[in-house]
Amino acid sequence: MPRMGRVVLPNYPHHVVQRGHNRQVVFAAEDDYRRYLGDLRELKELFGVKVYAYCLMTNHVHLLLAPGDSVAGLGQLMKALAARATRYRNRLEGRSGTLWESRYKSSVVQTDSYLLACSRYIELNPVRARMTAEAGDYPWSSYRERTGKDAGSDWLDTDPCFLALGCDQLKRRERYEQFVKQAVPYEEIRLIREALQRGQLTGSNRFIDEIERITGLRIEQRGQGRPRIDARK
Repeated sequence: MPRMGRVVLPNYPHHVVQRGHNRQVVFAAEDDYRRYLGDLRELKELFGVKVYAYCLMTNHVHLLLAPGDSVAGLGQLMKALAARATRYRNRLEGRSGTLWESRYKSSVVQTDSYLLACSRYIELNPVRARMTAEAGDYPWSSYRERTGKDAGSDWLDTDPCFLALGCDQLKRRERYEQFVKQAVPYEEIRLIREALQRGQLTGSNRFIDEIERITGLRIEQRGQGRPRIDARK
């Protein structure tokens, strides 16, 4: 089956993953992580892209991004991030060549049902990889900033679902922490992972129908069910 063209929509969140070329290490030292996050913070403003969540793993990155009215901003951001990291590594190691896979993966995310679930999926990557026991133990994800554990770090954009968790910042942080600590259903993980791998949509059948009408594309391989967002209770 031919690969479906990437679906990018203005003002919708997108779960994005970019991997190192041949799964090579892209973050070998703490300075590598810091430099990438500094570039992300700068370039998101330049290209008008909101950053809701992130996790930098040894050989890949997970990002939850929302372009503005211009969908081109998402691709421009990813291209600039990759180029800066590649130039830095090549200069550091006296080498040439690519650092990243040429094509990043992305999936449009349904805001009301899946945005918090996708954030949790991203920030729990180190736990699933058995690198840390808890999300808060890992320094290179958005979890610590989102929950107020990194003082002075406030560049993340606040997504509407996080805002809906409570009437003030303290309550929202508490409820999000509770949400991340809940047992995550396997079906939720499978749906998010498969939507990303196939370049399809992370959402319900109704959401898929809506996006099909907007884009005029037929989107197959629909996932079933929706995550339980108990943090809102």
